[in-house]
Amino acid sequence: RSNPYQASLLRDSVRRYLQLPADQTVLILHAKVAQKSYGNEKRFFCPPPCVYLSGPGWKLKQEQIKARDLGEAGFRVCGYMGLDSMGSSLMETQKLSFEEQPDAKGFSCAKALYISDTDKRKHFRLVLKLFFSNGQEIGTFHSKLIKVISKPSQKKQSLKNTDLCISSGSKVSLFNRLRSQTVSTRYLSVEGGAFIASARQWAAFTLHLADERCARSEFPLREGYIRYGSVVQLVCTATGVTLPPLIIRKVMKQYAMLDVDEPISQLHKCAFQFQGSDRMYLCLSTEKVIQFQASPCPKEANRELLNDGSCWTIISTETVEYTFSESLACVREPVSPVPLISALQLTGGGDVAMLEVQGEYFHAHLKVWFGDVEAETMYRSPKSLVCVVPDVSAFGSDWRWLRYPITVPLLLIRDDGLIYSSSFTFTYTPEQSCIPGQQVLSDVPQDSDKLLDSIHQEFTRTNFHLFMQT
Repeated sequence: RSNPYQASLLRDSVRRYLQLPADQTVLILHAKVAQKSYGNEKRFFCPPPCVYLSGPGWKLKQEQIKARDLGEAGFRVCGYMGLDSMGSSLMETQKLSFEEQPDAKGFSCAKALYISDTDKRKHFRLVLKLFFSNGQEIGTFHSKLIKVISKPSQKKQSLKNTDLCISSGSKVSLFNRLRSQTVSTRYLSVEGGAFIASARQWAAFTLHLADERCARSEFPLREGYIRYGSVVQLVCTATGVTLPPLIIRKVMKQYAMLDVDEPISQLHKCAFQFQGSDRMYLCLSTEKVIQFQASPCPKEANRELLNDGSCWTIISTETVEYTFSESLACVREPVSPVPLISALQLTGGGDVAMLEVQGEYFHAHLKVWFGDVEAETMYRSPKSLVCVVPDVSAFGSDWRWLRYPITVPLLLIRDDGLIYSSSFTFTYTPEQSCIPGQQVLSDVPQDSDKLLDSIHQEFTRTNFHLFMQT
């Protein structure tokens, strides 16, 4: 553990951070599968991997660099992205230039990445390296695993092989490519609260399977894999903007197939019919999203003729988010590896409660903090840290009087003071003998020391509960 003097300084810094967090977040969006290129062709990843920089910490850090370097050119963020097997040569990667969006986020995408047939791997990761333009390295960040496929499967998908199937609640991207031309690609996106077809940016949508028997206003969600003919709903993961209930249809040679109910596969062509409408489909017209009325097929009643703008390609997507704060630390080293917490496992209770923090990119220079209280931490592996749960009295004497659950944020802090926040919290719950909402006495009796001791004993016998903050 840190020595008392360092611990006191660090605790003051953590308290200031908790009062006014100055986080820096790196968000990487990418497709879950990538189609392999053959020969001299280059099948660029579609949709292209995107990077978003958000949080007040970026501007704070840039102001610090600007003040120190006495120039404006040194604090811009730039980066390189490539495949994880490409080595360290920046010539093998694509340079990223970040532009500031109206919501103050920095945005860039890698439009020219591909995987050739000489690469025999079945999975790979993207590697993002970020720098300030004065040469100072920010860190290295990895995407999630991407599965390599040769081409979209034309066979009927079996649920025994779920690698390429799309499940309810997963995230997808939709794009339209007129006459198979790369330059005409448009992505379904959201801007200003409205759906648009963008040539620059794409949005990830949560694809929910709905219960067809219920009223449209209720729309209860179901689990399972998405099949053609199912009623679904598309919800933008960034804005929460939602399309009305849609029936997803398979597309064959510009026809919507009304009698197909097989599972949907990656990079399939599909169409979205508005539920309860007269053959109205989700369609794009240049950059606008409109409704298009399909024509019935006179020879086959189970088909409807679509236009080009109503035929969408569907693909699963992944998101990985790295958050850190340099605002209170004198950080000379890159911020990476940035740890990611995925789960918490509690064992024991009372004075001997132990918490296992599970995730990725852990190392021996990390300490677990419960709010502004440092926990005794043991490094187990890159995927596991174990710590002793601090007694609730560590949060101050005033906490002894509380009769309701106490929730504190869970942080990971590096030896040099770099803070990694998380979406996890830890809750101390009093025993059942402590009745929620019980009134605290305004007049402290003469035997208040005994009362304090009894309350303290109740908290040291605390039951602990965990939950992930949504």
